[in-house]
Amino acid sequence: MQIGQYQGLPRIIIDPGESYVTKKDEIISTLLGSCVAACLYDPVNRVIGMNHFLLAQQHSAHNAALLGSEGGRYGIHAMELLINQMLKQGAQRIHLKAKAFGGGDVLKLGNELRGGQSIGAVNCEFIKTFLKTEHIPLVASSLGGHIGRNIFFLANDFSVYVKSIEHAEEQAVIKQEQRFLKRNTALHIPQPSDQADFW
Repeated sequence: MQIGQYQGLPRIIIDPGESYVTKKDEIISTLLGSCVAACLYDPVNRVIGMNHFLLAQQHSAHNAALLGSEGGRYGIHAMELLINQMLKQGAQRIHLKAKAFGGGDVLKLGNELRGGQSIGAVNCEFIKTFLKTEHIPLVASSLGGHIGRNIFFLANDFSVYVKSIEHAEEQAVIKQEQRFLKRNTALHIPQPSDQADFW
């Protein structure tokens, strides 16, 4: 986790496996390739939080349901950790809403292998399934595709600023995710430009 600034506000930059929750007027940001970031917020109690996770395993129709898989258990842990951190800061589960980003097919590991999906696709499937199961509305998303994303989650109005990353940044993300995958198999953010979307 790193702390920077953007437009005079603190910017908290999280890496794979990390999460951050705040009630302050801050920006949470991260760089995504195959990973997914869940941006949760309670608009009533004004608490926001973001995590950044990567499920290391494929999922196919021949395997157990994703939420019951080993990778799914890791994702559930990442989500429950984020939700519990938010509850400790005054959020109420009934008010939680979600925006989700990432899951781009940038690693290209094992695509379509024996019916398996790309790691990015599994991450996308997981977050949508988890939120539906937990009755947390997914109000906006930019998931899948073949791109990396740079995202900024703003506490003041709960918007998320999304920008596609350049090739050099994507190579850095791929190396970071490969290291993260290798470490977890046993189980530099640029300023926003005009070419971005808000969610």
